[in-house]
Amino acid sequence: MSDLVLSSLDQGVLTLTFNRPDRLNAWTDAMGRRYFDLLEEAGADPDVRAIVVTGAGKGFCAGADFQTLSAIQTGDYDEKPDPRPNTFPTTIAKPVVAAVNGACAGLGVVHALVCDLVFTAPDAKWTTAFSRRGLVAEYGLSWVLPRLMGQQRAMDILLSGRVFTGAEALEMGLVNRAVADPVAEAQEYARELAAYSSPASMAVIKRQVWNDWDVSLEQSVKTAVHEMAASFGRPDFAEGVASFLERRPPSFPAL
Repeated sequence: MSDLVLSSLDQGVLTLTFNRPDRLNAWTDAMGRRYFDLLEEAGADPDVRAIVVTGAGKGFCAGADFQTLSAIQTGDYDEKPDPRPNTFPTTIAKPVVAAVNGACAGLGVVHALVCDLVFTAPDAKWTTAFSRRGLVAEYGLSWVLPRLMGQQRAMDILLSGRVFTGAEALEMGLVNRAVADPVAEAQEYARELAAYSSPASMAVIKRQVWNDWDVSLEQSVKTAVHEMAASFGRPDFAEGVASFLERRPPSFPAL
């Protein structure tokens, strides 16, 4: 099971790699359980300051494994699902960057878009695919997609289930960057976060952004005022100001 998701730590950046390349990293309960376990461990590890998620071989994640789908269809599916939701990465108090290196379909799209940022290869093939399998917009995509790319574009890729490229995903506002080597680019970006951004600040900002999507502006301001007052008392604030005045890289404490 430990081989289903590979893990490596370098300069504060943990890279997690879905490792079923022969199946384009199609999602299984076992792989998902291992992935979430590693995310949970990373959240508690002071040496981890940012996380990059990618796939081995030619794909990021080709969606749910068809053996699983077939078992569900025939009534033979007897796996006990992980109680943690597919949105679990949004609850990890550290930035998670998806590096979509290849095929990203169905459930793979879900797992890319519940990361905080998404880098993709320009020629990576994306598809929601649900409508072409007799399924629906899964695990909150009907909520996430319109907020990222607008309602009509979300309707397009959900209703049609068509294949589109990473370059088009960038044009539609679905991803942050379309680059030749998304893994290297994501790791470089994450190393910059690890070196220059306060872990406490990033944790609070991540919580604010994900939580504020469905609250009023007034409530968002109230939360921000409370969080700002708390930030003044943290050592991160003192170090952030001191490093700026002394013109040196910051040395923020671990989360």
